[in-house]
Amino acid sequence: MALEVEKEVKKSNEVFDSKAASSLVNELRQSFASGKTRSYKWRVSQLKSVAKLVNDGERDIVDALRSDLSKPEFESVVYEVSMLKNSCKVALKELKRWMSPEKVKTSLTTFPSSAEIVSEPLGVVLVISAWNYPFLLSLDPVIGAIAAGNAVVLKPSEVAPATSSLLAKLLKEYLDSSCVRVVEGAVSETTALLEQKWDKICYTGNGRVGRIVMQAAAKHLTPVLLELGGKSPVVVDSDVNLKVATRRIIAGKWACNNGQACISPDYIITTKEFAPKLVDVLKEELEKFYGKNPLESKDLSRIVNSNHFARLSKLLDDEKVSCKVVHGGERNETDLLIAPTLLLDVPRDSLIMNEEIFGPLLPIITVDKVEESFDIICSGSKPLAAYLFTSNEKLKKQFVMTVSAGGVVINDTTIHLAVHTLPFGGVGESGMGSYHGKFSFDAFSHKKAVVYRSFVGDAAIRYPPYTKGKLRLLKALIGGSILGIIRALFGWS
Repeated sequence: MALEVEKEVKKSNEVFDSKAASSLVNELRQSFASGKTRSYKWRVSQLKSVAKLVNDGERDIVDALRSDLSKPEFESVVYEVSMLKNSCKVALKELKRWMSPEKVKTSLTTFPSSAEIVSEPLGVVLVISAWNYPFLLSLDPVIGAIAAGNAVVLKPSEVAPATSSLLAKLLKEYLDSSCVRVVEGAVSETTALLEQKWDKICYTGNGRVGRIVMQAAAKHLTPVLLELGGKSPVVVDSDVNLKVATRRIIAGKWACNNGQACISPDYIITTKEFAPKLVDVLKEELEKFYGKNPLESKDLSRIVNSNHFARLSKLLDDEKVSCKVVHGGERNETDLLIAPTLLLDVPRDSLIMNEEIFGPLLPIITVDKVEESFDIICSGSKPLAAYLFTSNEKLKKQFVMTVSAGGVVINDTTIHLAVHTLPFGGVGESGMGSYHGKFSFDAFSHKKAVVYRSFVGDAAIRYPPYTKGKLRLLKALIGGSILGIIRALFGWS
C-alpha cells in the first residue's frame, strides 16, 4: 500500500514539459507506425470502449459536470452523455462504409485505367477541448480521430477540473493507452504540447487562443480544425407563434449551460413595433421555467468561475447598457450565479455588442423593418450559428442566401448540433473545418488519390520525340472532345 501511495505522489510531482511532450508524441508515433490503429478491428474495439466508458461512467460524468458547472442532470444527460452515445452508435454503424475506398471515374487521358479515393489516417493528432461542454467537446472529436485510425492525445480544459480528472481516469481504464492518451494541466502543459509536430490539431474555444494554436501549428505546417464562436444572432419576425418561438430561444440560451455555449443565441434583432410583445412573452416563459427568483433555480448552471463572472458583470455594468435591463440582472457573486437577463434597445457600439457574451445576458436590438437585420449581421464577423423565426418563405430563402454562418436554423435554435448528417463548424472568425458523423471521420483522414493501370494500352504520343501531331492529339484527349480526337487523328487543324 505504501509503495502504491509513493508511486502516486511521484506521478503527481512529475513535470510535463517539452521533453515529456516530445517523448509522448514519439511513443504514439511508434504505435501508429506499427499499423495497429489502421485496422477495422482496432477502431471498432476502441469505439465500443468509448461507448462502454460513457455508459458505465454516466453517474460520475453527471457528478463531475455538476461540480464544475453546477450543470443540471437533465442537460448533462441530454446534451453530453446521450450525444456521445449517439456519436459512437453512428460511427460503429457506418465505419465499414466510411473506410471503403470510393470508386471514381477516370478520363480518356488515362484510358484504360481505374481510380479510387482512399481514406487514410493522418497519424498522431492533438485534441484540445473546451470547458463549457467538457465531456462532449473532449470525446466527440476523439471518436472521429479513432474512427479514422489515428493515435490521439486529448488535452481537457483545466477550467473544468473534475471533468478533466475523470476523463484522464476513464480513458486510461477503457482505451488502448499505447494509442490514446490524456494530458491534464493548464497553459504550460498546453504550450509544451503545441511545441510538438502533430498531424492535425483540433481546438475548441475562443478566437484569442485559436490564433495561438494556429501560430504554433504553422511552424510545422500542421493542419488545424478550429471550433471557435462568435455573436450568434436571432432574428424574430412578427408573424410567428410567439410562445413557441420564445420557448425555443430560451431553450437555446439559458437551457444550454446558462448561455455558456458557442452556439447559444447572443443577441436578438426584431422590429420596434414587435419588441414589447416579444419581451413580455419572454418574461412570462422565463418565470414559468425558472421561477420568480431564478437564482434559486436548480435548473440553471452557474458561471464557470470568478473571472467569467467579473467579465459578464463588466458587460452588464457598462453605462451604455445598465439602464437597458428590462428583466433579470440579479447576481450572486458568492455562488457565481447570474439570472437570465434581457436588455432592450442596446446601442450597437456598447461593449456587450462587440464581444461574444457567453453567458445569461441577451441584448435585443430593434429595427424598422426585419429585413434590415441582414445588414446588421453581415456588418460583423461571421457567426458560428444564425437563427431566424418567421413564417415568410421569401424571408427564409433570403436569410439562408444572405447570412454567412457556420450553421443556420429556421424557427428554432441550436438543434442542428444534434443532426449527425450535417457538418458542425464555423466560417471566418468563428472557425475552420467541421466535424460530426462522417464529417468527423473526414476531418481526421487524408483523401488519397489512387490510379490503377495495367501494362497494356501504352501510347507512344506521351513520349519524345514530340511532334505537332502528338501535341494536337494530347490536347484533344485532355480536352475530352471526341470530335477533337477524330480531327487530330486525321491531322485536321
